[in-house]
Amino acid sequence: MNRADRRARKAELEHAIEQQRIDLLVAASRWQSASRSIDRGWQTLLRYRVPLLLMGGTVLYRTARRPGGVVRLAGRLTTGALLVKKARRLLR
Repeated sequence: MNRADRRARKAELEHAIEQQRIDLLVAASRWQSASRSIDRGWQTLLRYRVPLLLMGGTVLYRTARRPGGVVRLAGRLTTGALLVKKARRLLR
């Protein structure tokens, strides 16, 4: 391989590397835009971390004290969620 061939091969490889870098930048940008809503939700959870931990501790304490109450609470929460869902459908 002479110098001209090496220079041509080097230019081809540099072009391929540059194209790969561009492809990586585009893929990273797409990934960030796709995960933006998930990141926003995670930040919201982190903002309310202390109240959520306190509520979780309270629920855990109540569960340990009265296990039967959890079943009733779960039933009430499910019923409430279904009622809210039906109400939203009716109001649309």
